[in-house]
Amino acid sequence: MIAARETGPGPGRYSLPPTIGFINHDYTRFASPAYSFHQRLSNSIHVKDSSPGPCYYVEPELTRFGRTRGPSYSMLSRAKPRASFPQSPGPATYSPERAPPASWQRAPSFSIGSRTKCPVVDAVPSPNSYTLPSLLGPRVPIKPSSPGFTISGCNTRGSYSEDLSQTPGPGCYNTTDPSVYLCRPPAFSMLGRTTKPTSPFHTPGPGAHSPEKVRVHKKRAPSYSLGVRHSDYLMPLMTEPPEW
Repeated sequence: MIAARETGPGPGRYSLPPTIGFINHDYTRFASPAYSFHQRLSNSIHVKDSSPGPCYYVEPELTRFGRTRGPSYSMLSRAKPRASFPQSPGPATYSPERAPPASWQRAPSFSIGSRTKCPVVDAVPSPNSYTLPSLLGPRVPIKPSSPGFTISGCNTRGSYSEDLSQTPGPGCYNTTDPSVYLCRPPAFSMLGRTTKPTSPFHTPGPGAHSPEKVRVHKKRAPSYSLGVRHSDYLMPLMTEPPEW
């Protein structure tokens, strides 16, 4: 089905809401008061009784405003002493009469505590467990080191020292250019012949233009143009609304 052929729904497509009743009533119209009748109750409701009987005793202190009685207090029994709690000393443990008066001067006294128990497992390493890296050579990442050089050993296998006939003779070397160790004379270079410049496109000649046909600078009557008829199957351009 092509959507462009559907120009709009007809009058038969719409149905107005009813103005009678309460369900789906037209909200633009005033609704009259409506009443509903309850259905007939069954006869079994008179037989079944779910109310409590005389076996339930309601205390006379309970009223519809709450419980009405005076405040009451209860005393708990003495708690058993726990072994985990520290036993505080009693008054007879102290002898304040043996202590000198606080206003008297006396020599300083010191107390030495007992030796602490050694732990069974000590995970802390001793001082001799650490070894500082050596400062000789480039193996210390946080210290600057002097440049070091390594000299490889002399390999006699396949070298000139094994077979002297492999050594190059005087004819293997070329003579050195005097410009290398003496003053170099001025030198010039010549480029090759350049080609004629050509245009990548064909330019029009003087006869291609017609200046006598130009009427932009002259007065002319107003003219109008008629546009084309757009197709019904062309989708309209829909853009996002601007954010102000």
